[in-house]
Amino acid sequence: MKLKSILYNKCLEIVAEKIRMAETGMKSAQDSANAEGKSTAGDKYDTARAMSHRERDLYAKQLAESLRLKKILDGIDVSKSATTTTIESGSIVETSLGNYFMSVGLGLIKIEEITVFALSPISPIGKLFLGKSKGESVIFNGKKIEILNVN
Repeated sequence: MKLKSILYNKCLEIVAEKIRMAETGMKSAQDSANAEGKSTAGDKYDTARAMSHRERDLYAKQLAESLRLKKILDGIDVSKSATTTTIESGSIVETSLGNYFMSVGLGLIKIEEITVFALSPISPIGKLFLGKSKGESVIFNGKKIEILNVN
Protein backbone atom coordinates (compact mmCIF):
# COMPACT_ATOMS: atom_id res chain seq x y z
CA MET A 1 0.00 0.00 0.00
CA LYS A 2 2.82 2.39 0.81
CA LEU A 3 4.41 2.04 -2.64
CA LYS A 4 1.05 2.71 -4.29
CA SER A 5 0.61 5.95 -2.33
CA ILE A 6 4.16 7.02 -3.17
CA LEU A 7 3.60 6.30 -6.87
CA TYR A 8 0.27 8.10 -6.85
CA ASN A 9 1.78 11.16 -5.18
CA LYS A 10 4.72 11.12 -7.63
CA CYS A 11 2.26 11.10 -10.54
CA LEU A 12 0.44 14.05 -8.97
CA GLU A 13 3.78 15.89 -8.63
CA ILE A 14 4.70 15.25 -12.26
CA VAL A 15 1.31 16.44 -13.50
CA ALA A 16 1.41 19.51 -11.22
CA GLU A 17 4.81 20.42 -12.70
CA LYS A 18 3.44 19.99 -16.23
CA ILE A 19 0.56 22.31 -15.35
CA ARG A 20 2.92 24.90 -13.86
CA MET A 21 5.22 24.80 -16.90
CA ALA A 22 2.30 25.16 -19.33
CA GLU A 23 0.85 28.10 -17.39
CA THR A 24 4.27 29.79 -17.25
CA GLY A 25 4.80 29.20 -20.97
CA MET A 26 1.37 30.61 -21.83
CA LYS A 27 2.01 33.72 -19.76
CA SER A 28 5.45 34.21 -21.28
CA ALA A 29 4.13 33.84 -24.84
CA GLN A 30 1.28 36.25 -24.13
CA ASP A 31 3.67 38.77 -22.57
CA SER A 32 5.90 38.46 -25.62
CA ALA A 33 2.97 39.09 -27.96
CA ASN A 34 1.85 42.10 -25.91
CA ALA A 35 5.39 43.53 -25.84
CA GLU A 36 5.74 43.51 -29.62
CA GLY A 37 5.48 47.15 -30.58
CA LYS A 38 4.07 48.16 -33.92
CA SER A 39 7.04 48.98 -36.10
CA THR A 40 7.37 50.44 -39.54
CA ALA A 41 8.12 46.94 -40.73
CA GLY A 42 4.54 45.70 -40.36
CA ASP A 43 5.25 42.19 -41.63
CA LYS A 44 7.86 41.63 -38.91
CA TYR A 45 5.38 42.75 -36.25
CA ASP A 46 2.61 40.53 -37.61
CA THR A 47 4.95 37.53 -37.88
CA ALA A 48 6.24 37.95 -34.31
CA ARG A 49 2.71 38.27 -32.92
CA ALA A 50 1.53 35.24 -34.89
CA MET A 51 4.46 33.17 -33.60
CA SER A 52 3.70 34.25 -30.02
CA HIS A 53 0.04 33.31 -30.44
CA ARG A 54 0.99 29.89 -31.87
CA GLU A 55 3.31 29.32 -28.93
CA ARG A 56 0.57 30.35 -26.49
CA ASP A 57 -1.87 27.98 -28.20
CA LEU A 58 0.64 25.15 -27.92
CA TYR A 59 1.01 25.77 -24.19
CA ALA A 60 -2.79 25.99 -23.88
CA LYS A 61 -3.09 22.50 -25.41
CA GLN A 62 -0.41 21.19 -23.04
CA LEU A 63 -2.26 22.77 -20.11
CA ALA A 64 -5.56 21.21 -21.17
CA GLU A 65 -3.93 17.77 -21.44
CA SER A 66 -2.24 18.14 -18.05
CA LEU A 67 -5.51 19.20 -16.43
CA ARG A 68 -7.17 16.14 -18.01
CA LEU A 69 -4.47 13.91 -16.47
CA LYS A 70 -4.96 15.60 -13.08
CA LYS A 71 -8.71 14.94 -13.25
CA ILE A 72 -8.06 11.24 -14.01
CA LEU A 73 -5.61 10.99 -11.10
CA ASP A 74 -8.10 12.71 -8.79
CA GLY A 75 -10.56 9.92 -9.65
CA ILE A 76 -8.21 7.13 -8.53
CA ASP A 77 -8.82 5.76 -5.06
CA VAL A 78 -5.57 4.00 -4.15
CA SER A 79 -7.07 2.54 -0.95
CA LYS A 80 -9.99 0.94 -2.84
CA SER A 81 -7.81 -0.71 -5.43
CA ALA A 82 -5.73 -2.30 -2.67
CA THR A 83 -8.64 -4.62 -1.88
CA THR A 84 -9.08 -6.08 -5.35
CA THR A 85 -7.27 -8.94 -7.04
CA THR A 86 -8.13 -7.88 -10.59
CA ILE A 87 -6.34 -5.14 -12.46
CA GLU A 88 -8.14 -1.80 -12.50
CA SER A 89 -7.24 1.86 -12.45
CA GLY A 90 -4.93 2.40 -9.46
CA SER A 91 -3.48 -1.13 -9.50
CA ILE A 92 0.22 -1.90 -9.39
CA VAL A 93 0.88 -4.77 -11.77
CA GLU A 94 4.04 -6.83 -11.42
CA THR A 95 4.78 -8.71 -14.64
CA SER A 96 7.49 -10.79 -16.24
CA LEU A 97 8.53 -7.67 -18.22
CA GLY A 98 8.36 -5.05 -15.47
CA ASN A 99 6.08 -3.18 -13.12
CA TYR A 100 3.14 -0.99 -14.13
CA PHE A 101 1.00 1.53 -12.27
CA MET A 102 -2.42 1.74 -13.93
CA SER A 103 -3.05 5.47 -13.75
CA VAL A 104 -2.08 7.89 -16.51
CA GLY A 105 0.55 7.63 -19.22
CA LEU A 106 3.58 9.35 -17.68
CA GLY A 107 6.28 6.84 -18.52
CA LEU A 108 8.97 5.50 -16.21
CA ILE A 109 8.98 6.47 -12.56
CA LYS A 110 11.79 5.36 -10.27
CA ILE A 111 11.13 5.07 -6.54
CA GLU A 112 14.34 4.07 -4.76
CA GLU A 113 15.38 0.81 -6.50
CA ILE A 114 11.95 0.14 -8.00
CA THR A 115 11.16 1.19 -11.56
CA VAL A 116 7.50 1.42 -12.49
CA PHE A 117 5.88 2.43 -15.76
CA ALA A 118 2.90 4.78 -15.21
CA LEU A 119 0.42 3.43 -17.72
CA SER A 120 -3.00 4.58 -18.87
CA PRO A 121 -5.74 1.94 -18.71
CA ILE A 122 -6.90 3.11 -22.15
CA SER A 123 -3.51 2.52 -23.77
CA PRO A 124 -3.24 -0.62 -25.92
CA ILE A 125 -1.36 -2.61 -23.28
CA GLY A 126 -3.46 -1.09 -20.48
CA LYS A 127 -6.63 -2.38 -22.14
CA LEU A 128 -5.12 -5.87 -22.24
CA PHE A 129 -4.31 -5.77 -18.51
CA LEU A 130 -7.71 -4.51 -17.30
CA GLY A 131 -9.72 -7.18 -15.53
CA LYS A 132 -6.84 -9.70 -15.49
CA SER A 133 -5.56 -11.30 -12.30
CA LYS A 134 -2.38 -12.78 -10.87
CA GLY A 135 -1.35 -15.88 -12.86
CA GLU A 136 -2.95 -14.76 -16.13
CA SER A 137 -1.02 -13.49 -19.12
CA VAL A 138 -1.46 -11.20 -22.11
CA ILE A 139 0.16 -11.11 -25.53
CA PHE A 140 1.47 -7.69 -26.55
CA ASN A 141 3.55 -7.08 -29.68
CA GLY A 142 4.07 -10.82 -29.99
CA LYS A 143 5.45 -11.15 -26.44
CA LYS A 144 3.76 -13.08 -23.69
CA ILE A 145 3.58 -11.06 -20.48
CA GLU A 146 2.90 -13.03 -17.29
CA ILE A 147 1.05 -11.23 -14.51
CA LEU A 148 2.98 -12.10 -11.37
CA ASN A 149 1.13 -9.98 -8.83
CA VAL A 150 -1.60 -7.33 -8.54
CA ASN A 151 -1.63 -4.79 -5.72
